[in-house]
Amino acid sequence: MIEEKKYFIVDEEEEDLRLDVFISSALSDLSRTYIQSLIKDKKVTVNDKIEKSSYKVAQLDNICILIPPAKELVIEAEDIPIEILYEDEDLAVVYKERGMVVHPGAGNANHTLVNALMYHFKGQLSSINGIIRPGIVHRIDKDTSGLLMIAKSDIAHRGLSEQLKEHTVQRTYTFICHGNIKADEFTIDAPIGRNPRDRMKMAVVSDGKHAVTHITKIKSNENYSYAMANLETGRTHQIRVHMASKGLPLVGDTLYGPHNSKFKAQGQLLHAKTLGFVHPVTGEFMLFEKEEPEIFKSFLQRFLLD
Repeated sequence: MIEEKKYFIVDEEEEDLRLDVFISSALSDLSRTYIQSLIKDKKVTVNDKIEKSSYKVAQLDNICILIPPAKELVIEAEDIPIEILYEDEDLAVVYKERGMVVHPGAGNANHTLVNALMYHFKGQLSSINGIIRPGIVHRIDKDTSGLLMIAKSDIAHRGLSEQLKEHTVQRTYTFICHGNIKADEFTIDAPIGRNPRDRMKMAVVSDGKHAVTHITKIKSNENYSYAMANLETGRTHQIRVHMASKGLPLVGDTLYGPHNSKFKAQGQLLHAKTLGFVHPVTGEFMLFEKEEPEIFKSFLQRFLLD
């Protein structure tokens, strides 16, 4: 196999983006770390010249990327402890801890939830999403904790995916954000798409995908709020983007909120607490709940329960 060539010309609205950020936006299936390694290995040229990752692209720059032939990715089963709340021959419900990546990607082939699932379920996982994402029906961010549906059979995978598509899966998240949520309940109905000024981020944009989040306040003071979010849709970073758009970014979320905080959360305080769906084989409605991790309790004790 030979290297694959990709060509891009920079548009006006993409001007001044870092080279690695521009390529990450153009080739969203590749990780930024992998893209930076391509640039370092001189696999990327700008107007036939080698540039660094920090190079700021200009309008009409001609960018060429040489992508090496893909290596066969072997997903290894790893004996990583995970909490399994429910399991039968067709599906499972598991708890993903903060800091764990859901599935492997370029430069990140090990220590993911999928590696753990391969071990605990002896490879008995749905095949619809291929070898990299076996059994994965939906995802949550690396630093978001909480519940996930896992498909062990293809029939379960199709059934669960259809419920997600039809927005009939019940998903309730809890979170802690900066600022005082004053209303007891409110709904954010605002489309979400790629941020035109920073392609690594999502944003509320007029031509984005339909996105609706229902918010219920649990407790708040002048500095912070503890609340619950029910998702009507499931867009990338939906709760994080919607809350930031209201001036209420999540604590620990350095992508959409402040970089410095009194409380070193090392990732957004967001937790997928409840998960409800109809079993695609038995037809039984199933509902699961998992309390927030200790970091939530610590924050509440220090800043919201005094």
